[in-house]
Amino acid sequence: MSDSNGDSFGKVKQRLKDRTKKVVETKEMLSKQAVKSREILSKQAVKSKQMLSKQAQNIAKQAQEHERFINKVTHFVGVIGFGTFCFLLGARPQDIRYVYCLFYLIFVPLRWIYYRYKKWHYYLLDFCYYANTIFLVMLLFYPENEKLFMVTFSFAEGPLAWALIVWRCSLVFSSVDKLVSVLIHLLPGLVFFTIRWWDPAFFEAMHPEGTVRRASWPYVEDRSYLWTWLFVVPLAAYSIWQVLYFLIVNVLRHQRLLRDPEVMTSYRELSKKARKANNLWWRLSGLLGDQNRMFMYILLQAVFTVATMALTVPIFLSYELHCIFQILKVSASVWNGGSFLLEVMPRQAVMKEKKKSGMQPIQPQEAQSSVASETLTEAPATAVDAVIVGGTPSK
Repeated sequence: MSDSNGDSFGKVKQRLKDRTKKVVETKEMLSKQAVKSREILSKQAVKSKQMLSKQAQNIAKQAQEHERFINKVTHFVGVIGFGTFCFLLGARPQDIRYVYCLFYLIFVPLRWIYYRYKKWHYYLLDFCYYANTIFLVMLLFYPENEKLFMVTFSFAEGPLAWALIVWRCSLVFSSVDKLVSVLIHLLPGLVFFTIRWWDPAFFEAMHPEGTVRRASWPYVEDRSYLWTWLFVVPLAAYSIWQVLYFLIVNVLRHQRLLRDPEVMTSYRELSKKARKANNLWWRLSGLLGDQNRMFMYILLQAVFTVATMALTVPIFLSYELHCIFQILKVSASVWNGGSFLLEVMPRQAVMKEKKKSGMQPIQPQEAQSSVASETLTEAPATAVDAVIVGGTPSK
C-alpha cells in the first residue's frame, strides 16, 4: 500500500515538474517573442522616423527652391487677411472674439507641428501660450465670469502687449512665423478693447438686471477690487506658470536638453543671441557673475511683469489711454516690420547668395553693431516672448 502511495506521489511530483518546465519554456518563448516584437517595432519606428525626416527635408528643400513665390503668396494672403480683420474691427467689433478663437485653434496647432520639426517646440510652453489658452477658455466657456475676464485682461494688456514693443516683434506679411508671433500678442488686447468699450452687452451679461451689483456701462468696481483682480491675482497666476515652466524645462526635461543642443528654449536662444550681441540684457544678467545669470533673468522678468501688469489698471479705466495703447502696439509692430524688410532681409539675401556660390559670407566691421541690435528679432518670434525669464523666458 505504501509503495502505491509512493508511486502516486512520485507521479504527481513528476507532473508538477513537467508543468513547471512547460511554464518556464512558455515564459522564455513569450519573452523571446516580446523581444523580437520590440526589435521589429523599434526598427519600424526608426524607418518611419527616417522616412518622415526625409519627407520633411524634401518639403523644406522644395520650399527653399520656391521661396520667392511662397513669400509672395504669404504676403498677398497676409495683407488681404489683415485688411479683412481691420474691416471687421470697424463693422462688427462684437465678432472679433470669434476671429481670434478661429485664429488660435488653427495656427497654434500648426505652429506646434512646425516647431516640433525645427526642435523649437519648447517655445510653446512660454507665457504667451499659457495666457492665450486661459483667454480662449474664458471666451468659450466662462464669458460671464468677470474675475477671470479681468485676470486675462491683465495678461493681454500687460506682459503680452508690452513684449511687442520691448522685444521688437515685426509685422512682416511675407513671413508666416513673424505674422503669427505678432498676432499671438496683439489680438488678445484688441479683443479686450472691443469688449471693454464697444460691447456693453458682454459686461451686462455678467450683471443681469435685478442683481445687487447691477451697474451702468462701463461697469467699474472700486479701486481695491481692480488692483486685486488686475494685478495681485494675475501676478499669482503668472508665478504658477513660472514654477511649472522651471520644473518642466530645468528639472524634468533637463537631461533631454543637455543631450541635444539643437533643441531650443527661449532661455537658451536668448542667452546665445544676447551673448553674441553683447547687448544690454547680457550685461545686466551678468551683474552677479556667470553662475547667477539664471537668477538675474528671473529677477529681470519679475520686474518686467510687475511693471506691465501694474499699468493695466489705468488702461482698464481710461478709454483714451486704451486707444493710444492700441495705436502704439500696432505702430511699433509695423515700424519693426519695415526695419526688418529694409535692413535685415537684404543682408539675408546677400548671405544666401554667397552661401550658394560657395563663398564664406563676411560681415563688414561697421555692420556689426546693427547686426547685434537685430539678433533678438531673428529668432522664432513670440514674446513674453523674448521676455527674459529666469531660466524660463517666453517665446
